[in-house]
Amino acid sequence: MSLLKINGLCRNFGGLKAVCDLEVHIKEGSITALIGPNGAGKTTAFNLVTGLTSVSSGTIHFHDHDITRLQPYKIAALGIARTFQNIRIFANMTVLENVMVGLHTRSSKGIFAAALKLPGTGKEERRIRDEAMKQLDFSGIAEYAHINAGNLAFGQQRALEIARALASKPEMLLLDEPAAGLNSQETLILGEMIGNIRDLGITVFLVEHDMELVMSISDKVFVLNNGILIAEGSPSEVQCNPEVIKAYLGDDE
Repeated sequence: MSLLKINGLCRNFGGLKAVCDLEVHIKEGSITALIGPNGAGKTTAFNLVTGLTSVSSGTIHFHDHDITRLQPYKIAALGIARTFQNIRIFANMTVLENVMVGLHTRSSKGIFAAALKLPGTGKEERRIRDEAMKQLDFSGIAEYAHINAGNLAFGQQRALEIARALASKPEMLLLDEPAAGLNSQETLILGEMIGNIRDLGITVFLVEHDMELVMSISDKVFVLNNGILIAEGSPSEVQCNPEVIKAYLGDDE
């Protein structure tokens, strides 16, 4: 069953077609990668799915919901979370507080009630704290819960951003260049984490340049070049596709 359906998706910036007639269907419970050379339109596609960029034409459906023109917070409330290529954490808040922010989106009391310590918020706050610690433990950074997030190493900040996204209890997680800036050992740990996320029942959709990571964890790969989908299939099928090889290596003729 397809959890996310992207049909005929286009985004134009003046005369530039950043994404053109994109067709992507993502199976529930899968790990799907969107790859392509720099400037291929990958992050633009992510921004269209999550409502950060408006759609020129085409449709996006999540389950039976048409999310094509929904605002980002409404898309998030339906069960889609994401991370960004450039890490976005609250550097002056603790690691634990960063994840608790993500959980407050699912709180019955809300972040303002908690901040004002209104009646009935104490029990809710303890529940949120406990759940945040579970996410930090899952992401392998629980020992750093009470230090400022800005003091974490780069790879740990990546893990924190994923933990915060998972705290919102998504059905689908979009990861934009999660391996960017990581060393080989950190990338290996990331691959294991992504597999564990899928094992939780969360569908993963990622944009990534690290081909070793993509080919080792993905069920299906879609390839963009100049905003156009040029190939799709299993990792082995995509690796052997002449159009993909040409897009990455260039045409010698």
